[in-house]
Amino acid sequence: MTLLAHDRYCDEIAHQIGLLRAVVTSGADLSATVPTCPDWSLEQLVRHTGGALRWVELMVRTRAQEEIPEEEVPGVEGPEEKGDPAALDAWLAETGENIVAALREAGPDAKVWGWAGILNAGFWARRMTHEITVHRADATLAAGLPYEVAPDVAADAIDEWLQIIEWAQRTLPDDPSRELRRPGSSIHLHATDNTPDVNAEWFIDLAEDAVAWRRGHEKATVALRGPLTAVLLAFYRRLPLDSPQLEVLGERELLEFWLERATFG
Repeated sequence: MTLLAHDRYCDEIAHQIGLLRAVVTSGADLSATVPTCPDWSLEQLVRHTGGALRWVELMVRTRAQEEIPEEEVPGVEGPEEKGDPAALDAWLAETGENIVAALREAGPDAKVWGWAGILNAGFWARRMTHEITVHRADATLAAGLPYEVAPDVAADAIDEWLQIIEWAQRTLPDDPSRELRRPGSSIHLHATDNTPDVNAEWFIDLAEDAVAWRRGHEKATVALRGPLTAVLLAFYRRLPLDSPQLEVLGERELLEFWLERATFG
């Protein structure tokens, strides 16, 4: 497993923010409920995403060595105007410029607090890339717009999810992911539009106390097949398993069991 380059993450954050801004200014109903995050309206989702980016920007820029409380982050809640796409768009634009600048200036190795035991700015560049990539999917679904993501970013998002699940199993005693151990069981993810340079296939072994996984094509207890974007969204619980672009082969119950307990994201 190889991470993307730091500059690639920075470029993608800028790109994803631009795409999220396009949703905000598309004429979509900002008060509409987000189907994949039903506790939020589209506007609340956008404010959450931008607020997370501002929180990370402050930590990276100040090289914080401990978590900064959210209430100490300037502008974290977004513009005072509610239901105003122009104000929300301007806030997102400023947010994007600031976090990308902070990450580029820091470089991947700058020491910064992180919650998964990876204490550098590179962790946050990767984490925020996938935070906004997945929440943009939530936003486009709420707005009824199409969604695509670059193959290298989609594949890395699945890698990161698996790493976080493994971290949670090893370090968080009460996390639902601790229940994922199933001796003799495994999951295979197969992108039907896979290419050799992306290698978008995964084998996930549930036999041990913490999930073990590797890239590649191997027979498993259950397989999830479909285009990479669809596999990504299904694995992040943004797309139902019975969606027409997906195919589940083998013990569907095992895959449902995983998705119920792999709760991050």
